[in-house]
Amino acid sequence: MILLVAFVIAAACTFLVIRLISNKTAAPKPQATTRVVAVKSNIKLGAILTADNLTTMEITGTPPKGTIPEKEISKAVGRGVLSDLYEGEPIIENRLAAIGSGGGLAATIPQGMRACAVKVDEVVNVSGFVTPGMRVDVLISGTPPGQQSPTQGTVSRTLLQNIQVLSAGTDYQKDAEGKAKTVQVVNLLVTPEQAEILSLASNQVKIQLVLRNPLDTKVAEVPGTATGNLFTGQTGGSSKSRLVKKRSTPRFITVVVLNGSKQTEEKFASPGGHQ
Repeated sequence: MILLVAFVIAAACTFLVIRLISNKTAAPKPQATTRVVAVKSNIKLGAILTADNLTTMEITGTPPKGTIPEKEISKAVGRGVLSDLYEGEPIIENRLAAIGSGGGLAATIPQGMRACAVKVDEVVNVSGFVTPGMRVDVLISGTPPGQQSPTQGTVSRTLLQNIQVLSAGTDYQKDAEGKAKTVQVVNLLVTPEQAEILSLASNQVKIQLVLRNPLDTKVAEVPGTATGNLFTGQTGGSSKSRLVKKRSTPRFITVVVLNGSKQTEEKFASPGGHQ
């Protein structure tokens, strides 16, 4: 009986060990693969895809949402690119313009929005911070029309906040002598109302772009400031000029002196100006 029990226990242990080893050494089940459309080389924003730009790649498991299957490769041909694509990257639907909208900058403008060009100085261009997708604030500086106070001078204020940059590059315009000169131009994504404001400001005052964190979407309450405030230490106050109050003339105490029929008046300065 002892030998029989020992044999049964040994057989059971041997069976369990064989099962564990077979489970670990068994080949994994092959996962399903999907062939999707990808790009052969780097494609810049605004370009139109052609058949020569496209290839296919195999993705193991569930492909990312929005990818284009190999059999539907014709859906990607002739569509504009809304953001830069890189070699070997699968194409996602939301990174392509709608069918029939073409390419270039116009295809990247959402419905109800406008692209407004703003001239910037060379310092902004050299710094290189104005790139597509960045968020900026638009500052203006100039002399308000009808300003009467000469102590105020140039006024600076924030015109627009949290504006997306569509593109940045150079343009050629003629100077006063008719010679061609390069001008740095930044295209901003704005509403039709903001486009009117920018168009008026670009012809009247100086415009400067200020970079902001893309995650910071809060609109700050900025009152603006004036040149006169820079010299009075009141740069954080209202844009209206702050004049220094003149010291009030001290009041006097009048004392009437009666000497018989003679009457005289004597004036004495009142301490603190109180009568």
